[in-house]
Amino acid sequence: MDSPPPDLTEAPTAPLRPGLAAALVFISSGAVLVLEIVALRLVGPYVGVTLQTNSAVIGVALAAIAYGTWIGGRIADRRDPRPLLPAALVLAAITTAITLPLVRYAGELLRGSAVVGILLLTMVAVVLPAALLSAVTPLVIKLQLGDLRRTGEVVGKLSSIGTLGAITATLGTGFFLVATLPSSVILVGLAVLLGLCGIVLGVHLHRTRPPDPVGDAPAGGRLSAGTGAAVAVVGLIAAGLAVIAPNPCDVETEYHCATVQADPDRDGGRLLLLNSARHSYVDLGDPTHLEFAYTKWLGAAADVAKPPGEPLEALHIGGGGFTMPRYLGATRPGASSTVFEIDGGLVDLGVRELDVQLGPDLSAVVGDARVLVTGLPTDSVDLVIGDAFGHLVVPWHLATREMVVEIRRVTRPDGIYLQNVIDYPPLRFVQAQLATVAAEFPEVALVTRPGALTLATGSNFVILAAERPLPLDEVKARLTTTAGADFILLSGDDLSAFIADAEPLTDDYAPVDQLLVAP
Repeated sequence: MDSPPPDLTEAPTAPLRPGLAAALVFISSGAVLVLEIVALRLVGPYVGVTLQTNSAVIGVALAAIAYGTWIGGRIADRRDPRPLLPAALVLAAITTAITLPLVRYAGELLRGSAVVGILLLTMVAVVLPAALLSAVTPLVIKLQLGDLRRTGEVVGKLSSIGTLGAITATLGTGFFLVATLPSSVILVGLAVLLGLCGIVLGVHLHRTRPPDPVGDAPAGGRLSAGTGAAVAVVGLIAAGLAVIAPNPCDVETEYHCATVQADPDRDGGRLLLLNSARHSYVDLGDPTHLEFAYTKWLGAAADVAKPPGEPLEALHIGGGGFTMPRYLGATRPGASSTVFEIDGGLVDLGVRELDVQLGPDLSAVVGDARVLVTGLPTDSVDLVIGDAFGHLVVPWHLATREMVVEIRRVTRPDGIYLQNVIDYPPLRFVQAQLATVAAEFPEVALVTRPGALTLATGSNFVILAAERPLPLDEVKARLTTTAGADFILLSGDDLSAFIADAEPLTDDYAPVDQLLVAP
């Protein structure tokens, strides 16, 4: 018959030193938040960076924290926490080290998946290491409860230290680590830190442990050199897998996993992929070449914004591959373009690989367009092109009526506002976006591909808006020349019927991700 478990209902007689206990809780709690933030960057290239992806990462991380804390507390009541603490840290290090290759291999299988795929990939990225790290705090608390009259003080203090660690890691990762280091380096560095902490803690606890009065409990904290070697071997294997795992990124910016691909069918053609989605196409030798249909629609409308050859001042909300700024510079000598691009890494990539030539006629301002547009003078531009996306979704704060108010303010009375959006049946987002733009601009029209209003697949839609009557006949003529029959143009009663009873989006209510039904 198995012997009964040791009676650990009384607190251990030798708690950890307060500084050591605080450090363990601080580091383990902070590491969970580092994993959570980096996980979003790991899964984004495969399933997109949307509200659903953000929600999945947060929800899965919270589930892992809850489960790990619960299991850690149950085990702490049944076993001596001392040997478990180093083991939890070492196992967290191992699972952190293998996260990168696991996500990259699983991501290739789940690429483009909807809700189930997002949740599965997020679980691969977060659950195991986050649960193991979350078990550390209840184990430490159990060791520190030497005086049951101070239970509240001990629990409250360590819980607050854990929260402080999470806050520090969140700010440090979001403001510093992600901006300076690739995700792979962050994960490897975190795994090394956790592994070293586990080994050093094990050695320390083994040396300082008092004689075990029970006699059948395992030697506390005995992490031998063999254990350290095992951790090193697992780390090397994980690093090797990470090297050979398919990498979706050429460049990892603060916001995107970016790749530039050469077009085998066109000399000078370059395709920019952001988080594995086809984002922009440029021809290095011919800036007037517009490959994608929606860029042809934008170009046709820009061509008639002013008489041919006359320069204009343009504002571009979103830079991407700088396709339209380069087009305007080539088709309208003397035209000037200002690009508001939140991702400075994309600007640098454009300069290096996409023939973006910044200067007096083309300037790029790194920052959030919603904030930057408020600093522009009233009636200061002839043309505004909105082409900003977070994966397939227009960022919600750039889609609201309050943003359109600012766009109308900076657009001259004879100017034009063009906005590119993507939507999927039942097309609720483009209807709401049209209603939003029409709430401020009296003249609105829509260009899309034939059948986009009835087909079961998604499409681009280009919204045209102005205070003056739109030159729709000229737009149609240009579209016929540049896009052939691959377009339809809605205006007037037809457009009103399409918008139907859609309500404008506002800062108070803009469920953009929910309106846009992804494939």
